Parts: sequence; structure tokens; C-alpha cells
Amino acid sequence: MRARAAFLGISIAWAASVAGQSVGSRQYRSAAGVEYRSQRDTGAVARAESALAANPRNVDLIIQLGVAQSGVRQYREAIKTFSRGIAIAPQNALLYRWRGHRYLSTRQFDRAMDDLTRGSRLDSTIYGIWYHLGIVRYARGDFAGAVAAFTRALPGAPDSAERAGATDWLWMSLSRAGRAGEARALLDRRPDSVPAGNAYQQRLRLYRGEIAPDSVITAADTSDVAVATLSYGVGNWYLVRGDTTRARTWFERSIRSGGWPAFGFIVSELELRRLR
Repeated sequence: MRARAAFLGISIAWAASVAGQSVGSRQYRSAAGVEYRSQRDTGAVARAESALAANPRNVDLIIQLGVAQSGVRQYREAIKTFSRGIAIAPQNALLYRWRGHRYLSTRQFDRAMDDLTRGSRLDSTIYGIWYHLGIVRYARGDFAGAVAAFTRALPGAPDSAERAGATDWLWMSLSRAGRAGEARALLDRRPDSVPAGNAYQQRLRLYRGEIAPDSVITAADTSDVAVATLSYGVGNWYLVRGDTTRARTWFERSIRSGGWPAFGFIVSELELRRLR
């Protein structure tokens, strides 16, 4: 009996892990009833909390704590942290950038839109505000608005990884807005010419016809977020071509990855609702 109980315990724990229900605080419950939780702190959160305790009104330290919490998927805790900062410095645009991002992670789209829009009015030069505003608009089906946001974001991308991401989302936004000619012209301009080595670079190779859709995910792509991101890109590529059957299959694969914080996962959930 003890052996059977132990086996059942392991099985239950494994199933919970697969469903995204690892130890930690509940962050998001999907429409299918799956709960997704935060991860264990490996020390970054504790160190950030300690630093902030010594200087509790330091906004930079507040942001550092919120970023550390986000690193272990403690998004709701991060929202509270950034809200604490906003109470101290209500005109600090970066606080709205970060809180808006985490409202997006927890599928609170209206709040994310409010924060990011306010942040853009306080400081229109912050790349992360425009990038995440583009994601929220895209998620809500406002593809023209997403084009405008990613167009603002792209020139300010701080590195090749972000440049590939902004190029990718701008291409998808243009394609979904019915502006195929502009989408092709974007790829021809190659604003992502510096190799990024990330999932967005791989998706851009698909858009340019350099690889086949079944080659987008490779053996090296083992993280849940990477698989979710790549799967959404392939699904959207099929959707733009009018193949809703294959698109649905790839959106479902994105969800099965368990990489629930990925923007591809978030939008895959919405696409599947639209395809019902």
C-alpha cells in the first residue's frame, strides 16, 4: 500500500507539473480550468527584497524587485510591487511599462492597455511601452493599432533580440491588417539583419521562405516558452494563408507547451476562441 501511495503521489505531482501547476502562488486560471503558478525563488527575489527593505522608497529598487519576481513568474506579486512604486512616483513611466506588461501576463488586457497608454503619454521614448502596447492591441484584434505601436517600437529596439521581436510582430500585424505588400517590404528591408539567435529570428526565416513550417521548432527548442512562441508563429503563418485547420493545430500545440507567460501562448488562447 505504501508503495502504491508513493507511486500515486509521484503521478499526481507529475501531472500537476505538466499542467503548469507547480508549487507557488496561483497566477492565472485558463478558460479550460487549468491553473498556472509561479516558480520557486532561487534567491533573486530575496536579495531584491532585502535591498528594498534598506531603502523602501527607492523606485529603482522597487523596479528591480518587480523584475526579479517576474523572473520566477510571480506576476501578481510584481503587479503589487509596481503599484507600490506608482504610489510613490505616479509620473514614472517605467513603472507603468512594467505593470502593464504584467497585467498582460495575467490576461488583464484592459488594465494593461490603460497602464501602457498612460506610460506612453508620460514618456513616448520608451521602447518597452510601445512593444507591449502593440502586443495588447494585437491580442484585442486591433491590428492597425498594433502596426502603429510596433512601427514606433522598432527603431528604438535596444538589441538584436528585441529588433527581431519587433520586426516579427510588425510583420504579423501588417499581415493580419490586410497589408501584405507592406509586410513583404518590411521583410525585404531586413531591419533584423543582425542575428538574434532567438525564436523570433526563427519565425522570420519561415516568413521569408528560408525554412519550412515543420522545421521551425528544432531539437534545441526545449523550453515551454520557446515552443509556445514558435508554435504560435507557425499557426499565424497558416492563418494568414487561410488554412484555419493547420492554424488551429499549431495554436493547440502552443497551449500544450505549458509556456503560459509567452505572448504566443496568450494569443493562441484568443485565436482558438475566435476559430470556434
